[in-house]
Amino acid sequence: MAGRIRDSDIALVRERSPIVDVVGERVTLRPAGGGTFKGLCPFHDEKTPSFNINPAKGVYYCYGCAEGGDVLSFVMKTEMLTFSEAVERMAARAGIQLTYTEAGPAPVRNTGQRQRLIAAHTAAAEFYAEQLGTRDAMPAREFLAARGFGPDAARQFGCGFAPAGWDALTKHLRGRGFTNEELVTGGISKAARSGSLIDRFRGRLVWPIRDLGGEVIGFGARRLLDGDDGPKYLNTPESPIYKKSHVLYGVANAKKDIAKQQRAVVVEGYTDVMACHLAGVVTAVATCGTAFGADHIQVLRRLLMDQDEFRGEVIFTFDGDAAGQKAAVRAFEDDQRFVAQTFIAVSPQNMDPCELRLAHGDSAVRDLVARREPLVAFVLRTLLAKYDLDTVEGRVAALRAAAPLVARIKDRALRPEYARKLAGDLGMDLEPVLKAVNEAAGKGGGKGGGGRNAAPNGRAPRQGGAPEAEDDAPVSPAGGRPDPADRALMVEREAIKLAVQEPVLAGPLFDAVGEDAYTNPAYRSVRRAVAVVGGAVVGTSGPEWVQALIDACDDLVGKALIVELAVERLFNDGEIDPRYVSAQINEVQRLATVRRVVAVKSKLQRVNPVDAVDEYMKLFGELVALEQYLHGLREQAIGGL
Repeated sequence: MAGRIRDSDIALVRERSPIVDVVGERVTLRPAGGGTFKGLCPFHDEKTPSFNINPAKGVYYCYGCAEGGDVLSFVMKTEMLTFSEAVERMAARAGIQLTYTEAGPAPVRNTGQRQRLIAAHTAAAEFYAEQLGTRDAMPAREFLAARGFGPDAARQFGCGFAPAGWDALTKHLRGRGFTNEELVTGGISKAARSGSLIDRFRGRLVWPIRDLGGEVIGFGARRLLDGDDGPKYLNTPESPIYKKSHVLYGVANAKKDIAKQQRAVVVEGYTDVMACHLAGVVTAVATCGTAFGADHIQVLRRLLMDQDEFRGEVIFTFDGDAAGQKAAVRAFEDDQRFVAQTFIAVSPQNMDPCELRLAHGDSAVRDLVARREPLVAFVLRTLLAKYDLDTVEGRVAALRAAAPLVARIKDRALRPEYARKLAGDLGMDLEPVLKAVNEAAGKGGGKGGGGRNAAPNGRAPRQGGAPEAEDDAPVSPAGGRPDPADRALMVEREAIKLAVQEPVLAGPLFDAVGEDAYTNPAYRSVRRAVAVVGGAVVGTSGPEWVQALIDACDDLVGKALIVELAVERLFNDGEIDPRYVSAQINEVQRLATVRRVVAVKSKLQRVNPVDAVDEYMKLFGELVALEQYLHGLREQAIGGL
């Protein structure tokens, strides 16, 4: 995999990507005075502009939905990209060549190669699409037509045909200026036994595979000709731009609807994705020649804005046969990686979405998804079907097998209800079933949901959930070393930790929240040190930044805390990006605002509105403004788009 983008390159991309120009491509902006700009927010519906840009600070903020960030977070949210992808997109726009490094300083690749490979794949996709209309491509058109896809559908999904000749595409691309090395590196061509270069795909129906940004990074190809002794489906091999474990077919088209509907439908093939989208199920995606796994889950979690509320849905469409049941069980094992609820949709006739649409029309595909059932219910029913529940021995064996499944349900509120359902299915009293489930949870059966409660510093928790304190931890009269397991201060700790470990990501978002928002003296001292050195916006990750903060800190506990936070594990499971930074800082702001609201309300109660009308109205106006601001922060916290 590619290494980390150099911090200096990220800073250069920010510098050469004026936020007004980038945002202005999507939002109509007008001067708002003081060098700022205003427009209608792209993240929520509004009639009066509340979306503001400060070009001098390089940040945007919407007072309506509380979305805010810098130019890279804007690109990430509007284009549904990772942080690295957003940097790459803006680097290409600004003509900047990025350097990627591993743990050491050695560069591993640059964006010049990536852009060349994407250009080659884009040209190949255009070539394949043109070939679909030729006489030789008749088998490909017949294949599509037999599955209900006409010319318009083929164009919509970029379907193409790879000629049966040895090197038609290779010659075409070399004529466009691409080198043999680029074609082989990208997996478009391969070396023949003779040593000459030939096309990887020949005589096949081809689908272009796009990344989240819509760039063509690979192809899936279906066998058509009798003389083709290769596999039925053949995919682009691993390359610098194509990692099959990270790729979902159809995600470029589905990403915005997935985020909007908070739903993703996972199907098994290219034609299933086509059928779903044409039938109106526009959140369908599929893996590309590999099983659905952890990396795919990370992609969907990012699109679903998968947070602490159980509100999103991931719907799998497996066949009802033995293979489909086995796939459903595997999916449930990964269920714990989602916060969203997982479901399964199985056609009564065991048809896949493409077959279902062809046999019964678009409405049948929509009905299939609408009739989804919780994945855990399907897995439990499948498991119980293996046992003879008419015998005592069969019921006991089934309970032993099913109890760990119930114990692993991540939403703890659902466990008692599924235990009750299991008791009914087994014909047992509830008490022994609950006991079996609780025992399974105690043995680790419920470990799937424990990651969110783990100690953030990686140390083993002592009884009560708090990590062991260090005996020689420094103490100061200002309040002492803050307990890393204090849940009331965990958000403050995480925000400060981000500034220490990831100042390039924290940047202006962190700097926008003042010292007063932090309640613990030690955290305030570190926040003050960040301000002294010029803010997180000037920082670069590494020992120099940590040392600069230590030197600037005016508190002994704060100095020791900086070292502690520099090596402490961040609480987030997945990739650290501006979305995560924004969520933590949003919560710091929200809690600080709540404290201010409480203080103002208390003061209002002590002021006589008749004798001190001016003071009362001033406090009342402040309270109204605070509650409006608090409402905006809450909207952002629940992922409002």
